[in-house]
Amino acid sequence: MKKNILMRTNLLVCLIIIVGFLLTAVLSYRANYSASLQNIEEVSSLTSEGIYYQMATTFTKPVNVSLTMANDSLLREYLSGEGERLDDPSYIGTLSEYLGAYQRKYDYDAVFLISTRTGRYYNFNGLDRVLDPGDPENVWYYELLQSPEDYAMNVDNDEVEGAENRITVFVNCKIHDESGEVIGVVGVGMRITSLQAVLQGYEDKFGVGAFLVDGNGTIEISPRYTGYEAVNLFDVTHYSDRVRREILTWKEEGMARSFWITGGSGLQKTDYVVARYLPELEWHLVVNQDTATLVEALNRQLVLTMLVICVIIAVILWVITHVIRTFNRQIVELTRSVEQERRTVFEKATGQLFEDIYELDITHNRPANHATEQYFESLGAPHGTPYDKALQIVAKKQVKEEFRQGYLDTFLPENVLRAFQQGREALRYELMISRDGGEYYWMRITARLVPLEGDGSLRMLVYRQNIDAEKKQEERMRLLAQTDEMTGLFTKAATQRRIEDCLRENPGRLYAFFIFDIDNFKRANDSYGHAFGDGVIREFTRILRGHFRADDLLGRIGGDEFAAFVAAPDETWAAEKAAELSAALDRAYGAEEKNWHLSASIGVSFAPRQGDGFDGLYRAADAALYKSKERGKNGYTISDGARGRD
Repeated sequence: MKKNILMRTNLLVCLIIIVGFLLTAVLSYRANYSASLQNIEEVSSLTSEGIYYQMATTFTKPVNVSLTMANDSLLREYLSGEGERLDDPSYIGTLSEYLGAYQRKYDYDAVFLISTRTGRYYNFNGLDRVLDPGDPENVWYYELLQSPEDYAMNVDNDEVEGAENRITVFVNCKIHDESGEVIGVVGVGMRITSLQAVLQGYEDKFGVGAFLVDGNGTIEISPRYTGYEAVNLFDVTHYSDRVRREILTWKEEGMARSFWITGGSGLQKTDYVVARYLPELEWHLVVNQDTATLVEALNRQLVLTMLVICVIIAVILWVITHVIRTFNRQIVELTRSVEQERRTVFEKATGQLFEDIYELDITHNRPANHATEQYFESLGAPHGTPYDKALQIVAKKQVKEEFRQGYLDTFLPENVLRAFQQGREALRYELMISRDGGEYYWMRITARLVPLEGDGSLRMLVYRQNIDAEKKQEERMRLLAQTDEMTGLFTKAATQRRIEDCLRENPGRLYAFFIFDIDNFKRANDSYGHAFGDGVIREFTRILRGHFRADDLLGRIGGDEFAAFVAAPDETWAAEKAAELSAALDRAYGAEEKNWHLSASIGVSFAPRQGDGFDGLYRAADAALYKSKERGKNGYTISDGARGRD
């Protein structure tokens, strides 16, 4: 009788254990699957952000270099005189030396110039060929001439002799004469293999696919394809027309569009896609990651779990009387182990990307794990301090003062709950922080809001990432985009923008606008070479800086044309300043036993009398400058709006 009772008890206990283990395995599978999907989303989003900023950094400089050459007045003048010197070897030599100077300085694989009048293709080795309209290899050139854009990018083989037709990314810019007519195209090229290596590195490290595609979906750059092959992304993937529209219509600068692609009878998630738009290139960055490897790993884990269950049940059938309590403890420990594994899947995958990872129970206003409690205690928060109080302690001890309120407004529990109720699943805040009150550095805090089904609480996973180097690089790139490399002065576009801002913010205030043109500069270049000419420009810049205040606006608006924009007490002061500058710039310059007389022609206009915008001031000052040149150069003219006067 006892044996029958024990057997029935054993069978009942075993049945309960079997059911319990099966439920645990299924719940574990679902929990790990959900956590892994979150991991894929985070890694894919961070990878797309890294590629986005690296591509923007890579292409900003060649675009600026091409635009600088296209706006070089010396190059325009030289190109305008091509018809009279077609058979002059020195003409070709000068052009090749000009292009070679840029090639050596920036180490580009291609630097070229095309004349629209003759179709001649020059590079740093000389005259390479004459473009034939009927040659399909030249379609890109004639399409650019018909385009309303001033510059464009294309991926093509480099036909220059010695380039061996290597696939290259070209940045092509139009050159306009004074009447606005296109007289040439100038540009630079980079071998696509280096860009493919960058994308391949991300694919190898993070297990994602990375593509740069144009507005039609043609793959311009990926580790396996280039725009030269004209392969469409949507021909090599299973994406639907809806997905195609989602990707190609997304053009929010700096923002990402991400979504899951589902398929199969169970509508299982198969691919996670992140799309970004690079406006400088008019290309789309597409990063994707599929779940095939994830599902395979989880299935292996499920099979292994089932085998373990079978072994455990077999043992229990033999020793049930002695191990029920032990087995119950194993169930508890296994449940905890599964939960801990679920929590650490994402932490392991992202541990190398983030400085710290913390977990908060927002609903109950407390830390959700021991590591978070230790972090708060290390900053002086007593054990058991509520999260909102501990957050204020962190803000006071670590966060720079001007970021404290924003930090609290973003992460206080009541604000987090409100954000979640509004449909937000993630929060982000960038701030300056310090360790132990030392030097401040930039930190990006990203928080994922995750509701737990078990207790209905809202959890917040907080990831802290050191972005100090990234911020410094952004600042360097911002200054580089606005600054002429040779002189350190503002570029023409930056000069115009800052003048417009100043006039808009200070309407009615008197400003003087100076234009300077180095007299006979082309003769210095032709006689002594571009290196000597660069020295003349640097000397000219040094003198200008010495005669203006630190907050006065100075810009290089052409190859040998400069501008200054300053607040003036009256017009007499501006005339005296022009005379002072004319005298200061009238001097001898020598370098490497070569001597040349430096002087400048100057034109001056005034705001608001000659206009309340850059264009009006520029036209008036340029007209005055022209009169200075008519009188023999080396002088200045003050514009009176209708006519120039000394």
